[in-house]
Amino acid sequence: MGLLIVGSIGLDDIETPFDKVQNALGGSTTYISLAASYFTGPIEIVGIVGDDFPKEHMKMLEDHNVDLEGLEIVEGAKTFRYGCKYHYDLNVRDSLYTHLNVFEKFNPQLPDKSKKSSYIILGNIAPKLQLSVLDQLQNPKFVVCDTMNFWINGAMEDLLKVLKRVNVLIINDSEARLLSNEPNLIKAAHKISKMGPEYLIIKKGEHGALLFGAETVFSAPAYPMENIFDPTGAGDAFAGGFTGYLHKNRDFSFDNLKRAVVYGSIMASFCVEKFSTKGLENLSPLEIRNRFIEFRELSSFS
Repeated sequence: MGLLIVGSIGLDDIETPFDKVQNALGGSTTYISLAASYFTGPIEIVGIVGDDFPKEHMKMLEDHNVDLEGLEIVEGAKTFRYGCKYHYDLNVRDSLYTHLNVFEKFNPQLPDKSKKSSYIILGNIAPKLQLSVLDQLQNPKFVVCDTMNFWINGAMEDLLKVLKRVNVLIINDSEARLLSNEPNLIKAAHKISKMGPEYLIIKKGEHGALLFGAETVFSAPAYPMENIFDPTGAGDAFAGGFTGYLHKNRDFSFDNLKRAVVYGSIMASFCVEKFSTKGLENLSPLEIRNRFIEFRELSSFS
């Protein structure tokens, strides 16, 4: 079965100290599906856009073996739009606007074939919508979930229900501390693991990521980047690379999860090299493999 991704699809206005773009392709589903497409396919997505969503974006996704049957297009309505401005410290950004538009009434309805999906990525959407997706699935085997501070603060009850039904939770360090009410990340991970997820990944931006299993911890450094133009979507690209790699080989041993974390970091590194999804649109298997080899050499010691 294909890999199912449910989340947001939008158009972004992004400004960094280096340049800016307008009406650029964005949304969690977009970044996740593109990153995953280099490892597996077909990619099935469920999302919603308005009739202002450019046709060239749809074609680009289809060219990456992304199945758009679950994409709802609302006539006479506008696509979700987001604008932000990054500081010189690219970890800091100011949100300029958020126009939910059609996304405000998003109620994910899975096509019949998607209900049979065994491998699912729940993008950063309201926990009640994540629960709705899980309820529609017939036999989910491996579920990866993302969330954010907004839902931790405002929808904790539903989020806890979600966490009991997922295999992997991917969050950043600030979200881990907020969710667990624990400043130490190791202690935070222990608390979160008791909430349900089999595995936990805590992203630490330029400092890499931590993978937590039952009794094991893997610390992966970030790929060293000389040029970062746009960090938007990096976390989603990580989730796509991580899950896409696992879906390809169906090996869920801890050693293979470690390799998946590295591939997630690699796809995030390609993502930030260009604005919007441009860094993920035209990669070759050789480029990905070479970066994996570089990553392995940089991370090894004797």
